[in-house]
Amino acid sequence: MAIPMTEATGGAALQRLMTWLSPAFPVGAFAYSAGLETAIKTGVVANAAATADWLRGQLRHGNAAIDAALLAEAHRAGGDPQRLAELAGLCLALCPSRQRIAEIAAVGDSFIAAARAWPHPILQALPAPCPYPIAVGAVAGAHGLDLDDTLTAFLLAFCQSQISVAIRLVPLGQTAGLTVLAGLEPDIATAVSMAKSRAPDDLGTISYAADVAAMAHETLESRIFRS
Repeated sequence: MAIPMTEATGGAALQRLMTWLSPAFPVGAFAYSAGLETAIKTGVVANAAATADWLRGQLRHGNAAIDAALLAEAHRAGGDPQRLAELAGLCLALCPSRQRIAEIAAVGDSFIAAARAWPHPILQALPAPCPYPIAVGAVAGAHGLDLDDTLTAFLLAFCQSQISVAIRLVPLGQTAGLTVLAGLEPDIATAVSMAKSRAPDDLGTISYAADVAAMAHETLESRIFRS
């Protein structure tokens, strides 16, 4: 059964997106690197150019691309609990490592807990565990937030989080990090367009280096991040 949509428009919609996908929103994403810590420690990512290439790969062919496509499906699901449960299962099945599963589930559940500050029936329709992109897509859709805007904010937040990891570990300077982020603007726009057109049956990755890095992170002798 579909959940009633509560439409947020104009400034209210923008405020919610900026709040929900802000680094300050308490989802704990800062604790995870999605395998980037491994790539940095092994020398695969050693400078700003390599950081940008790594993120472009994720946006085009990696987990960021899958997450965005699943977010779009959850946004379009109309709050249908059965459909959202199916998407959650698919999202977890596509994760390449144990740490990735733990990350996407923990961040999703934290997002739902924090989103209770905006009461809505959609929160009762979400599966448990609820992967992060499913939670964001379903909640944003139920609040009537524009899909393009939601995808853009979601992917921007992903890139910001990854660049923050690189700033600390490569290390990159703040200016270099911002230069990387600025250069990714067209890639994020392309990833938004791709996410809207991909069907769930077509989802998969060819980001082997990132997937292997995510798996190898579990065995790093010394690590700062949880994935």
